Amino acid sequence: MKPPASFLIIPLAFAAISVALLVGTGCKKSEAPATGEAPGVPTLRIGVNPVPHGEILRAAVPVALRSGVRIEVVEFTDYVQPNVALADGQLDANYFQHVPYLERFSADRQLSLSSAGAVHLEPLALYSTKFRQLAELPEGAQVTIPSDPSNASRALHLLADQGLLRLKETAGAVATVGDVVGNPRKLELREIDAEQQPRTLEDVAAAVINGNYFLEAQKHLKLDAKVLARESSTRNPYANVLVVRKGDESRPEVRVLLKALQSGEVRHFIEAQYGGAVVPAF
Repeated sequence: MKPPASFLIIPLAFAAISVALLVGTGCKKSEAPATGEAPGVPTLRIGVNPVPHGEILRAAVPVALRSGVRIEVVEFTDYVQPNVALADGQLDANYFQHVPYLERFSADRQLSLSSAGAVHLEPLALYSTKFRQLAELPEGAQVTIPSDPSNASRALHLLADQGLLRLKETAGAVATVGDVVGNPRKLELREIDAEQQPRTLEDVAAAVINGNYFLEAQKHLKLDAKVLARESSTRNPYANVLVVRKGDESRPEVRVLLKALQSGEVRHFIEAQYGGAVVPAF
């Protein structure tokens, strides 16, 4: 569909962030802290994005071990390989995504994956290194949004909620740039791979970024960015979940891990660590 003349969509493709590789899977193995491993203790290999998922999972490691399950953490820097590796049997579970993304990815790839339960929510936010409040965003400003469909939809709804865009009434939860019917500030929307957005933030006026990628980039890039708007966490369907192969939802070791991830210790860690950028979803 040709976009309205009042705005411009520029798809961009970027190379993936360079990371240490584990047997060519685009991931790196990260052993959990010393856990007193003993013969016969079952071990789960869990794929995560490093921040905040890896950090939260490590907070759950000692809780799970007390119930007799050891956790091996395997880090990925993208949204594709963790599901592929899980479906292929290289992992026992992964923890990096919300249900709308899981359902679309599984349908597109014909994978049999399922959510075992919710852990946390990362409200998307509109960040800027150039402007300190939403009212300063100028006409014609370049704004990036994630290129994957489910998070692109979230980003468009966030911009619409702030009065920056108007979407078709029929857009619902699966909005695309083709559903934009009003763009009063003539924003130039640029769709970019989510993991690349923080690195391009200083080149644009603002960006709607996934919380995990912004937190990870903040550690290394020291971005001086201001939150101009944040997605509401009330009745938000985009909680990040523990994902397993269908049929493993009731596997005893998986239930132990989910209980650890939903424990009071992990709740306290999330609330103390992220200052509202990440919130418990249990």
